[in-house]
Amino acid sequence: MALAVFAACNLIGMMTGTSHAATPQTQPETTLDVVHVSATREAPNAQLPLDETGSTGSRLGLTLRETPASVSIVDRAAIEARGASDTQQILKGVPGITASSPPGSAGFVSYRGFSGSQITQLFNGITVQYDTIAARPVDSWIYDRVEAVGGASSFLYGAGAVGGSINYITKLANRDGNATQLFGSYGSHNTSVLAFGLNRKISDDRQGIANYFRIDASRSAGDGYVDGVSRRANNIALSLLSDFTPNLSHTLAYEYQKETVKRPYWGTPLLNPILGDGRIDSGIRFKNYNASDALYQQNVQWLRSILDYRLSSQTSVKNTFYRYTALRDFRNVEEYRYNADNSQIIRSGALLQRHDQELIGDRLEVQHRGKLGKLASDWAGGIDYSVNKTTRFPRSLPGPVSTVDPYDFSTGSFFAIPGMQPGFSPDRTNHVSTFSAFLENRTRLLPNLSLVSGLRHDEITLEVDNKRVASASNPAYFKRNYAPTTGRAGLVLDITPHANVYIQYSTAADPPAGILSTASLGQVRDFNLSTGRQVEIGSKADFWNGCGNATLAAYSIKRKNLAVADPNNPTMTLPVGAQSSKGVELAFGLRPLDDLRIQGNLALVSAQFDDFTENVGGVSVSRAGKRPTNTPSRVANLWLDYRFLRDWNIGADARYVSSVYGNTANTVSAPAYTIYGASLSYRLQKSSSVALRVKNLTDKIYADNITSTPMFYLGAPRSVELALSVDL
Repeated sequence: MALAVFAACNLIGMMTGTSHAATPQTQPETTLDVVHVSATREAPNAQLPLDETGSTGSRLGLTLRETPASVSIVDRAAIEARGASDTQQILKGVPGITASSPPGSAGFVSYRGFSGSQITQLFNGITVQYDTIAARPVDSWIYDRVEAVGGASSFLYGAGAVGGSINYITKLANRDGNATQLFGSYGSHNTSVLAFGLNRKISDDRQGIANYFRIDASRSAGDGYVDGVSRRANNIALSLLSDFTPNLSHTLAYEYQKETVKRPYWGTPLLNPILGDGRIDSGIRFKNYNASDALYQQNVQWLRSILDYRLSSQTSVKNTFYRYTALRDFRNVEEYRYNADNSQIIRSGALLQRHDQELIGDRLEVQHRGKLGKLASDWAGGIDYSVNKTTRFPRSLPGPVSTVDPYDFSTGSFFAIPGMQPGFSPDRTNHVSTFSAFLENRTRLLPNLSLVSGLRHDEITLEVDNKRVASASNPAYFKRNYAPTTGRAGLVLDITPHANVYIQYSTAADPPAGILSTASLGQVRDFNLSTGRQVEIGSKADFWNGCGNATLAAYSIKRKNLAVADPNNPTMTLPVGAQSSKGVELAFGLRPLDDLRIQGNLALVSAQFDDFTENVGGVSVSRAGKRPTNTPSRVANLWLDYRFLRDWNIGADARYVSSVYGNTANTVSAPAYTIYGASLSYRLQKSSSVALRVKNLTDKIYADNITSTPMFYLGAPRSVELALSVDL
């Protein structure tokens, strides 16, 4: 059997003309175009796209194979094949990542033992510095791909990113020709999606200017799998690419996102006693204890102006002006607990909140391919300046709102809660101004050895205006300055034409408690930015004559200067804490037969607080050796696709996530879970197909996240979807 598989792989290689020769050891080609190779477009869930150029792990135009870091790409073909309907479902395909939308942290991601502000989430390479809120799930139709780089990476995109960086990349107008895509789906809980995409050349070259236009739009709706939830979302991405001369082009891009969720689901309370693996009453799996008129709503707009100019065959310049605005409204009762004998549920945590955010910035980048003496050497560098303004309007009633029967209840309207009234009153406005300078280089020290390095310096100014009554702990105005310098140095050694090994050292800097765009005086009074460093070794290799490839990485990350309680005075905090993680990540892709594709990944991580004390009832309690919350020690994914007839394809997938803790004391946890999926698709003709997909095949009850209340934020039950895709 093994010989048959090996022979089949060789035959496939000969039929397709696939070559896996080593990268030429001479000077790289001088063209500066960044080509995104869609090697998996016709065969998603097969080999990993190691020879695809990534924009997140480096600005040098390196492929994943050439980058001395763990970089993952989930491209458009994989998104569609896996039925990933939003950005968080896309992320769950990246080795080691868990993502969910729990109360107050709708953009939650855990990666390499870190989470929250310790993970930078970018939109087309731009951070809005409010990631756990701004990166809430967005319908996937408008995105071309998602890229992720593991570990300390502040040297690329600024403060944050001790655990990794994630980049959501939008579809843009291109020169690949006219194309039209249509998509429609309907499934369980009245979920539906209608979407279309259009790319057109809209002018000829007779006047010297060629214009290409693209629009991608989607509308989704659904009743949700929890009682009373209703969601509607509209997303649109427009772009115009203009080639003014062979060396000068401009892209104008605009995005609009509107999402409205009525009576959002915020969690399911745990039965008492709350110790060990948390337990829920399965009879209230779909119960919703939020107010009857509860609401989440957001309006987001992006504008980008991208100018590309080729100075010569070796040098190019790129300038990106960007503006981002977001208005988010929350109106919810957010916390639910059982009383002592589990006979009643106490509802509390009424919050009326508005976020008004604006980000304006400009980034200038230069890329040059040349020599350093006699050595081939590529450079990328630039400057970035941005101003981020965020105003929050909170009105909260933290105490109990009502006590209800778990099964037969009425939650009432939000504004019927005593003491709660309509209207927004500003709390404070945070201005975060950032000036950055960055530089990267790759130099070929030997024909098969490259040194890849990067350096970044940020000048960050935080200014906070208090909109309410001033006090010693909340003054009318305060200002803080930060100046982190972060970097990377990595070596890549090609040991055969089909395999390499690499080693890298990288650093990061991030806020010690929360994020600067919402930070209070108490969070930054005595603190500088926390610092992080990572050591990583790994390998990227092809095997079976190109029928398979894999990446393997081992890393160690250390983060210092966490905010911890003072052992001698628990009401005060000290910047002395430390947190660390060590882990191994494996990803692989196989195509042993022309009709069979297999892809999977496995991540093992050991994460802990090394030095951390917590104020518990006025007493300092050490949490050293404890695992951070919502951090699994094992995550695994597997996808299989098999074409069993000419136009028929069957697919299966599995995802395993180990148990996670819900508090820093590690006294309550959410159990491990495994969920399965299956799909059946039929190609109606060369350019259209219909697919039937089942998610959570066994209807597993599992916690996607465990909140601090604590509650389980339950994952979706079994669902069925029928989808039609047409390419014209």
